[in-house]
Amino acid sequence: MLDQATRRWRAALFVFMLVAGVGMASWVARTPAVRDALGVSTGGMGVVLFGLSTGSMAGVLVSGPLVRRFGGRAVMWGGAAVLTAGLAVTAGGAQWSLAGGVFAGLALFGSGLGLAEVAVNIEGAAVERRIGRPVLPVLHGCFSLGTVLGALLGLALTAAHFPVGAHLLAVAVLTAAATVWAVRAVPTGTGREAAEAAAGPRDRLAALRVWRDGRLVLIGMIVLVMAFTEGAANDWLPLLMVDGHGVSATAGSLTYTAFAVAMTVGRFAGGPFLERFGRAAVVRASAAVAAVGVALVVFSPSPLVAGAAVVLWGLGASLGFPVSISAAGDDPEGAAARVSAVATAGYLAFLVGPPSLGFLADHVGLRPTMGVVLGLLVVAALLAPALRPRGPRVAATAVPPRPDATTAAAPDDGAGRP
Repeated sequence: MLDQATRRWRAALFVFMLVAGVGMASWVARTPAVRDALGVSTGGMGVVLFGLSTGSMAGVLVSGPLVRRFGGRAVMWGGAAVLTAGLAVTAGGAQWSLAGGVFAGLALFGSGLGLAEVAVNIEGAAVERRIGRPVLPVLHGCFSLGTVLGALLGLALTAAHFPVGAHLLAVAVLTAAATVWAVRAVPTGTGREAAEAAAGPRDRLAALRVWRDGRLVLIGMIVLVMAFTEGAANDWLPLLMVDGHGVSATAGSLTYTAFAVAMTVGRFAGGPFLERFGRAAVVRASAAVAAVGVALVVFSPSPLVAGAAVVLWGLGASLGFPVSISAAGDDPEGAAARVSAVATAGYLAFLVGPPSLGFLADHVGLRPTMGVVLGLLVVAALLAPALRPRGPRVAATAVPPRPDATTAAAPDDGAGRP
């Protein structure tokens, strides 16, 4: 039996990730409305999206040292405050058609979410140690579930022509209330202790030296591709359907909702397939499924076929990041450094890569631009054998290994995020 404090601690982490997912998807679902409100080109929208990318990377990079110094609860407080403020600023920028305001709001939102990433994973690992049962898989699934709920809300409000500024402001208020309740249930000190244990090698060059391992380089390339594939949909899917297939903004939001649902199903249901077939076979099949989905979106003249194909895109992209993280941590010696390096590479691809597609799309259009994703998925399928364990086969899981330094050091996969 769980004691009440531990039960609330676990529930608080689930709620935190759930509302973070709602906030992320609320923004993504309304990107066509925001683009129209700002009156910018596709390339200009790519610049605006870099606010989210740069903010998120900055937050993740400083989160670890802050957790080690102040503890996970304190960093979660800071992350919650910054991401809530970011949603409010984004709402104001959209309401008054200020591209700079939306950029600044997204940078704040990304920074807050990035700050909370490491802290939430450390707290989740601590709960796992306390109760002796997995928590992190459900924790990451809660973010995916939040993206589904946020996408459904965005779909409904888009159909009702509800002002995007008011929508995002309401989500900011909801986020503030939920995160205040959640963080209060997190005990003090646990994050600091876990962070110290997860610090790994003190040598600052350790993260670079791990890339001497040829197998890790191949794993890093796989995670780059799979994270890029997921991020491309998160950043561009509504606009891809609106501009590339001529559907309404409501239909564009519905398409993103289908993608988010497929990602959620893939993450919750992938474990048995990994245990039966192994990482390499599952990721090869996942890349193939995602490639079929992307190809249909790019080449099909039918908006209905393209809309249905995003389910394949989501299912195929759902497991690549966590399976690659698991493969990077196979060897006990130096696992934390390898997992951290691969996770950071994936997070970089997830956040920074997709916005750059906007510049290419300005010249050739969004549909042809997604051919880049298609080509990269072929590369991932060819590299999938690198995910096989070096020694005797170990059980493959859809999430990073049991809560140790490896799990605690890795950023969340999200998303949608990484």
